[in-house]
Amino acid sequence: MKTFYWLVKREFWEHRGGFLWAPLITGGVFLLLNLMGLVAGEMFGTQHGIHSLLSNGHFLDHALSPDEIDKAGRVMDVVMYSTTFIISIVLGFVVFFYCLGALYDDRRDRSLLFWKSLPLSDSATVLSKVVAGTLLAPLIAVVCGVVTGIAMLLMFAIALSFHGTGVWHLLAYAHPFRVIANLVGTIPLYALWALPSVGWLMLCSAWARSKPFLWAAVLPVAVGITLGWFNLLGTRLVGSGWYWSHVCGRILLSVFPGSWLGANHYESVGNDSAHALDALNLANAYGVAGSPGFWVGAAFGLALLAGAIWLRRWRDDN
Repeated sequence: MKTFYWLVKREFWEHRGGFLWAPLITGGVFLLLNLMGLVAGEMFGTQHGIHSLLSNGHFLDHALSPDEIDKAGRVMDVVMYSTTFIISIVLGFVVFFYCLGALYDDRRDRSLLFWKSLPLSDSATVLSKVVAGTLLAPLIAVVCGVVTGIAMLLMFAIALSFHGTGVWHLLAYAHPFRVIANLVGTIPLYALWALPSVGWLMLCSAWARSKPFLWAAVLPVAVGITLGWFNLLGTRLVGSGWYWSHVCGRILLSVFPGSWLGANHYESVGNDSAHALDALNLANAYGVAGSPGFWVGAAFGLALLAGAIWLRRWRDDN
């Protein structure tokens, strides 16, 4: 277990730019853009004499009803979720290219020979990369996303306080611990959901002699185009829509967090916008685990990872 811990830590050290600096920089840029928007709004208001909205410092002084308190809390929760959502998009690209180069880079720079000289099994090495990409990287992204969301709430509260509008008491209605619990709780779900993509990308990474991206991305897309062509000719082999959604989409896009939340899932939660956040609760998020396709995809991903481990053991580029 201690050896596996150091293997995961090695992955973090070697890919700190993607795992740590990418979400930090994304959060920093997001805050900077919002700060620039606030400054631009202030200058625009000063130039055109628009002060009525922010100068009214008493429109939040009245006692809020329970419904208004609930709405205020949901708005601030949305802010924390939105920053995490933006960072999660970056995380998807980071995990995609990390898995794509995880085993290929070891062969390209010949460091594979060094690691094979150590008493480390191929299974432990590959699984440490899977854990780093599907558990460690999302955890760092969640922390960065929530901290960015809280910083943005504080930034807007400070900006409004300069206009005599006190909104500090509203921050008490936010639910940061609930947001953190929901986001951290979905990390195991993400790890299982991402297995088809992780397995496919690592299989291509272990197999391709060069340009693994072409094999990983172009091959499934070419198969989809070919199936669509046969369907146009009247030879219906497999429904192209089913292939793009359940095969190509799963092996290429499952690394993006929240990709299991489709339109049908949101409709099942309810059409009322006030309950849109309910789709992110753990009970609703884990509802996707009740579908057979979820577990079929996870089993398929494990089979692909087994193939990647076998290829890493026997692949010889000499």
